[in-house]
Amino acid sequence: METAPLTTRLKEKARELGFALSGVAPATDADGFARFEAWLDRGFAGEMSYLPKLREEHRHPSSILDGVRSVLMVGLEYASAPQQGAYAPRSPQGKVASYAQGPDYHRFIWDRLNTLAAWLEAEAPGCHTEAVADTAPLLERDFARRAGLGWVGKNTMLINTRRGSFFFLGAVLTDIELVPDSPSSGPHCGTCTACLDACPTNAFPEPNVLDATKCISYLTIELRSEIPVELREPTGNWLYGCDVCQDVCPWNRAAEARSPAFPHDPELATFDPVELLSLDAAAFRARFKKTSLFRTRRAGLLRNAAVVLGNVGDERALPAMENALTDEEDVIRDAAAWAIARIRQRVSSVNRG
Repeated sequence: METAPLTTRLKEKARELGFALSGVAPATDADGFARFEAWLDRGFAGEMSYLPKLREEHRHPSSILDGVRSVLMVGLEYASAPQQGAYAPRSPQGKVASYAQGPDYHRFIWDRLNTLAAWLEAEAPGCHTEAVADTAPLLERDFARRAGLGWVGKNTMLINTRRGSFFFLGAVLTDIELVPDSPSSGPHCGTCTACLDACPTNAFPEPNVLDATKCISYLTIELRSEIPVELREPTGNWLYGCDVCQDVCPWNRAAEARSPAFPHDPELATFDPVELLSLDAAAFRARFKKTSLFRTRRAGLLRNAAVVLGNVGDERALPAMENALTDEEDVIRDAAAWAIARIRQRVSSVNRG
């Protein structure tokens, strides 16, 4: 079978399924495996124990598909524009990262990737495929760069010169040797340090290195224990995830007009943290089961809501916070006690002034 026409049709099919970006990389050792190991050794993965557990599996995509020869990388956009300045610094609303303002993105992407993989198997009988996104031991940004989708910026995000960085990455691995694309040139960040300078928690110890244990996305989503006290105030009113390093990126502000295939639900953009504190387990499940916010579990989301209220400082939230002091979850009680102390301290300072 001639692989050039097949590769072209495969990319066309990817575009039909909503993937704005697509490219092919050869299935060889990941370029950044040594950097990945060094990052793990510095402890930057925090409580994400699945990463060091699958350390060696990240070396080569054959850990996912035996006999793999090609990796089709795709990008699915999830935001139409940066949201810089869209929220007041002390807005009483808790903010949600743009990628979570819709259905659970894992299922949304997997369904389309599986359709794409099934199409390839039908077009090339006898071939084998594996569709993955986010949860497999694949250094996706390495292969995306090699597939021509973009370069890795100083904020560690993959950036495309035309589309910016607001897209999910996915992959279809196959034992067919597809025609590879030219790797992206770059980096194209130049002397710009906007992303590094804007990070509220100083999560970048150096360009191109993210200390996840200080990243707001990690703190509000992946971390199951208490958010470190010194990082609570810098978290601001981010309830779930963070977009700061992308919102300030000049490549996102200059990107072409986007029409994301990922559905956006404005009701998932912000939440009243006081209302969230009233959710019991059943109500939390019913409201968030089909969204990405379910990942935090009730304890994580209500912990985050309490931290937001502590940073906003509205004394009208005190009754809800005091009620949270009796919650069965330690992390919620801890965050509520901290927030109450901050609100009362702020009120006392205002009264003295």
